[in-house]
Amino acid sequence: MDKALLIIMAKWHGFGRCKTRLSKDIGKSNSAKIQSLMTKHTISVAKFLQENKLIDISIAISGLGVSNCKRWTRELGIKKFNLQGKGCLGEKMKRQIIINKKFCARHKIKNIIFIGTDLPDLCHQDLLNTLKELQQNDLILGPSNDGGYWLIGLSEKIISSHIYLPFINIKWGTKNVLQNTIDNFSSTKLKFKFLEKKIDIDTIIDIENRE
Repeated sequence: MDKALLIIMAKWHGFGRCKTRLSKDIGKSNSAKIQSLMTKHTISVAKFLQENKLIDISIAISGLGVSNCKRWTRELGIKKFNLQGKGCLGEKMKRQIIINKKFCARHKIKNIIFIGTDLPDLCHQDLLNTLKELQQNDLILGPSNDGGYWLIGLSEKIISSHIYLPFINIKWGTKNVLQNTIDNFSSTKLKFKFLEKKIDIDTIIDIENRE
């Protein structure tokens, strides 16, 4: 399988600065703890594939400055990070692709995968399936319960020639994100594939629905 760069979109789990909807139900301290645990779980899953030389990992961080990012990634055992920067989620992801282009070229990495840190049931097989499907498809999407996606995998063809397609005309934060993304590709011959649907943890209802 072609090696991929896994970009983890992560937010610092500061008190009152993450999981604002969840914190209304369980408190700011508890929601921060849950965010921290889910981030560490995501990193743990990703490291397994990195140790087997299937991916490289980069964390895209919001909520911290550069010096604190260095300290946090060191604690997580990750060497590579970038700041997310300003803008909507689409602008942030597109920025990460541009920032990492030279790194990918230098390490002969063809594909890029994005995931968040809201998936307590993320497992190694989810990422392995993505790597496998990217051998035959241009776009991989993991649908989430809220109408968005928990993973997006982009092939070399998209990264080099259609970088705008996954990120334009999207109403971010709504139930139409996944459909908007699919619509962007409807007039192309690019092939896409879905993974299984998962529940992003944003509210207490999301937690209850997993039980």
